[in-house]
Amino acid sequence: MTDARRRELGDRDDPVEDELAESFDNTITEGAERLQRTWRGILITGFFGGLEVGLGVMAYLAVLDQTGDHLLAGLAFSIGLVALMLAHSELFTENFLMPVAAVVAREGTVGQLVKLWGGTLVMNLAGGWVFMWLVVQAFPQWHDTLVESARHFTDAPFGLQSIVLAILGGSTITLMTRMQQGTDSEVAKIVATVIGGFLLAGLQLFHSILDSLLIFGAIQSGASISYLDWHAWFGYTLLFNMLGGLVLVTALRLLRTKELFQQKADAERG
Repeated sequence: MTDARRRELGDRDDPVEDELAESFDNTITEGAERLQRTWRGILITGFFGGLEVGLGVMAYLAVLDQTGDHLLAGLAFSIGLVALMLAHSELFTENFLMPVAAVVAREGTVGQLVKLWGGTLVMNLAGGWVFMWLVVQAFPQWHDTLVESARHFTDAPFGLQSIVLAILGGSTITLMTRMQQGTDSEVAKIVATVIGGFLLAGLQLFHSILDSLLIFGAIQSGASISYLDWHAWFGYTLLFNMLGGLVLVTALRLLRTKELFQQKADAERG
């Protein structure tokens, strides 16, 4: 390809499209910023993430209780993910693409990644538990809907369907973060967030944090569901959420931009 033709197609020398190269830079930068957080920053951000996704669960239950329609309720759940984005909080499953890319680019360490994952996960669950206790006390009329929603997960037999639902849950929210990262438009980011929320909650995909809140609420409302039931479901769902996010989305995105990682490494060595 001639230099003139290259300039016509794009104004960068990178071996990928301009938009992809710009997104790569943004992904690495944001991932590195997340990895550099202090313990206090990780724990507070994670706790607020649990509270804010709880707003979506509250909206989900309100619509589901009135309509019985999971698709409409899934749209309502998007409120929680929009709140997460605008308040700059996050869920554990949102930390697959950007921080992993930063580690691969040597802008952070595996230890920092484990710290970010562990702290965010624990505090997401803690914040979600607190918020669901408030919801259960405030809206006792939703208890039956809440218990029925929770049993969809805890009563699901471990098998191929449950595994695939968890893989899709992880890949969907990771792709949502990739779409958000791929645009500077706040409107486009909100649209991507609504799409993610609709798919996650409307299709009742298995998501380790979102669905844990439903199960916590059912337990708090007095249902015959135990924390052991939750843990049995949570363990494999977490594993396959990670598999879906890391393999189906993150690994393929990293492979797509491998030339940029090599370019960055060469520049650092030079």
